Amino acid sequence: MIATAADIVRKAIENCKRATTIKTEDLPDIIIEKPKRDEFGDFATNVAMLLAGKEGKPPRQIAEAIAKEIRQIENIKKVEVAGHGFINIFMDDEYWLSLLKEVHNLKEKYGTSDAGSGKKVQVEFVSANPTGPLHIGHGRGAAVGDSLANILKAAGYKVVKEYYVNDAGRQVYILGESVRKRMEELQGKDVEFSDDYYKGEYVKEIAKDFLAERSSAGKAQSTSTVQDFACEAMLERIKKDLQDFGVEFDNWFSEKTLEDEGLVNNAIEELRKNGYIYEDEGAVWFRTTQLGDDKDRVLIKADNEKTYFASDIAYHKKKAESGFSTIVNIWGADHHGYEARVRAALKAFGYDDNILKIIFIQLVALLRNGVQVPMGKREGEFVTLRQVIDEVGKDACRFFFLMRKSDAQLEFDLELAKKQAPENPVFYVQYAHARICSIIKHAKENGISLPTTEGVDIKLLSLKEELDIIKKLASFPDIVKGSAIAMEPHRITFYLQELAGLFHPYYNKNRVVADDKSLTNARLYLCEAVKRVMQNGLKFLGVSAPEEM
Repeated sequence: MIATAADIVRKAIENCKRATTIKTEDLPDIIIEKPKRDEFGDFATNVAMLLAGKEGKPPRQIAEAIAKEIRQIENIKKVEVAGHGFINIFMDDEYWLSLLKEVHNLKEKYGTSDAGSGKKVQVEFVSANPTGPLHIGHGRGAAVGDSLANILKAAGYKVVKEYYVNDAGRQVYILGESVRKRMEELQGKDVEFSDDYYKGEYVKEIAKDFLAERSSAGKAQSTSTVQDFACEAMLERIKKDLQDFGVEFDNWFSEKTLEDEGLVNNAIEELRKNGYIYEDEGAVWFRTTQLGDDKDRVLIKADNEKTYFASDIAYHKKKAESGFSTIVNIWGADHHGYEARVRAALKAFGYDDNILKIIFIQLVALLRNGVQVPMGKREGEFVTLRQVIDEVGKDACRFFFLMRKSDAQLEFDLELAKKQAPENPVFYVQYAHARICSIIKHAKENGISLPTTEGVDIKLLSLKEELDIIKKLASFPDIVKGSAIAMEPHRITFYLQELAGLFHPYYNKNRVVADDKSLTNARLYLCEAVKRVMQNGLKFLGVSAPEEM
């Protein structure tokens, strides 16, 4: 729709050039905006202001010339010049009604585009250490990452979803030791449990499983064996939680493989050749300050143990070598300080760090009836993603996580998420879909079939509320494309709430299945289009579109 408006303005300018009212050959980018108020038109552009300097004329004079040409173009209802040179364009009803047909013609493809031109994008998200269950912060990251991948695919990108498994390093070692100590405890031994060990109930459960599976088989219980078992057990739990949350990954990338395949050492040696490595006090340092970081970073400590960052630079080098046009990292807000060093690593290997897009996920404040739930681990308090899914369901969980921009703090009210009432946003949206399904069912029970494009008089959709709904449906492809380019899934959530906010009052005020058969057909045609867009939008968010509620 925005592209169509830009084409209209571009065509008008070309006509102005032929009439010599505009002489500039090098035209600026044509920016089209959707005015927030109806009285300012369906579209607006400031192109006259951008041309004023090159033309040496007042912008309003240029705007009047362009507006004159726009008025000659098909489907233009009215054109106004406002202020110092804004051009406000009003489209006629026939234009909007024609766009309604596109929803029916394209069906599940409505909203998709080839904006991405098949470019390869990797989205890495969640990537929680397999040392404990996923918490609600991980859940928000999972919802954002998975929905973003869906939206990018809809916009014509080739997307690979990846989970980076931190199955090496001290935290996994501590998990193994925690399980081993609990095993000894279960065997009746007195054990000292260090403060930095994992103490959750899941540790005891893994210890019991290990004893039941391994001890009976007479297998060794070395630290590495227990560690591997514990890590795999936690990964299986994480995979199950994500699967029940509607998230499937294309790749699960093991950190251990970086070391096993020598990729960490190779990356460090390449940095050394490029002059970015030095040694000080027995440690190996990376000169990240030369590449935009606020201080240099240690890669190998004095005790010869590699840092997490050493693995990360090898991992991002491998990503960059894989031919992705964009690599997206979805990180918790506590990783803000990590961005500069990762960008430094990409630059040091000769890559443009603009290929890296980092989305930060802010904290989630869990509420119950407006009162914050303490994030402790006492009985009855919610701390894990699994507990929230079990209480409110996958759909509400995903939708609520996507109701704010990723880097804005989110309040998640458990009781609101369960309410079967309009104040619950996910219910409000899903109910619009279910309501339309009920209307269609009622029509069929009364012998009324869904109308085809050829068999409906859409000009009967003349109410302002009907045109407002059609205009909102027509904006969906632009919303999806904009959401993909900006990498902001919450735009789809906002859109669906706005669409539901137009449909429910319309339905409450107007009968769809009425005595007038032609009007009934036209309104069913509109309802079916709303239903289709609701389905498509909810699918991008990973939320179901129920037929009954």
